Amino acid sequence: MNRFLPLLPFALILTLGGCAKNDEAAATGPKAEAGFSLSDKMLRELKLDTVRQQPVRDELTLSGQIASDGDQTVKVYPLVGGVVEQLSVELGDHVTKGQVLAVIRSGEIADLQNQSSSAGTDLDIARKNLAVLEDQYTAGLASERDVTLARKELQKARGNVGKSRKQLSVYGVSPDGTYALRAPISGFITEKNVTDRMQFNADNVGNLFTVSNLDNVWIMANVFESDISRVRQGFAADVTTLSYPDQHFTGRIDKVFNVLDPESKVMKVRVRLPNPGYLLKPEMYAQIKVSTTGTDRMLAVPAQSVIFDKDRNFVLVFKDRRHIETREVKVAKTVGETAYVQTGLQDGERIIARNQLLVYDELND
Repeated sequence: MNRFLPLLPFALILTLGGCAKNDEAAATGPKAEAGFSLSDKMLRELKLDTVRQQPVRDELTLSGQIASDGDQTVKVYPLVGGVVEQLSVELGDHVTKGQVLAVIRSGEIADLQNQSSSAGTDLDIARKNLAVLEDQYTAGLASERDVTLARKELQKARGNVGKSRKQLSVYGVSPDGTYALRAPISGFITEKNVTDRMQFNADNVGNLFTVSNLDNVWIMANVFESDISRVRQGFAADVTTLSYPDQHFTGRIDKVFNVLDPESKVMKVRVRLPNPGYLLKPEMYAQIKVSTTGTDRMLAVPAQSVIFDKDRNFVLVFKDRRHIETREVKVAKTVGETAYVQTGLQDGERIIARNQLLVYDELND
């Protein structure tokens, strides 16, 4: 006898009338024979459910990959060229906002510091020249024009000093001619394109680091052309991974990218998921089951209540403890934990939804 349901771990207590049943009776779906009765203990162990009309759900299985949340991912670029003097993090490290990622010594920074120093000297000279000319003007030894020109020179010198200070503050330089690259957000180092003592020019180097906050992740799923009409924004999605095959992550499609990749001919849809414990990691393979609900309705029962025997499907219709009928049903399809029944049942009938296998055996063996 082929069955998809496991045997029960506990004993089934039944009181039988003594008449034997044969395979022909089981096939035609007999009611319990006279004298049959379920014990109180067994009734407590059974779970009953009611046959109901429900909207028919469909399920589409997609493949995809986990990606970092693009809205919480920042690439870190060097400000100016130089030599990496200190490398403080490695790929996969967790960093906090403001943490030093690398310290870079730069000749361009040294030039800026020299310019700033020169600007400060020029400012001091401009102040002294103005003070001297103002004294001379009071004594009648200098013209008003000379004083005006000196004031403009002082204003210019102050502007140069302010410009130099702003540049140095942007770079976050130290007195020794180095500057630090710091984490712009808290997260994980998901990309690292730098090594210790590496020399580079800011004009021909890309980002040195990528920092991603993995509190939430994206699932990027592939939809083939034939399935495009079956997905919509807002549809529920159940996600599983190779790393955690028994763990289900639930979310909804929050973005449909309405273009096809020219090479793979697939359209992308995105599912956004919370990521407690950082279980989901970028580039993991994922399987996504998208659930949709149509306008059609059918009788539905729990999938575990269906017994497969002799190449047919049966359920146990429960009327009372002495009247239980083995009913053959035609299952249209099973989606998740729900089986949609085409024939064999009526709306409102009660069925045994759990621990029904041994009851079936006693009635039909």
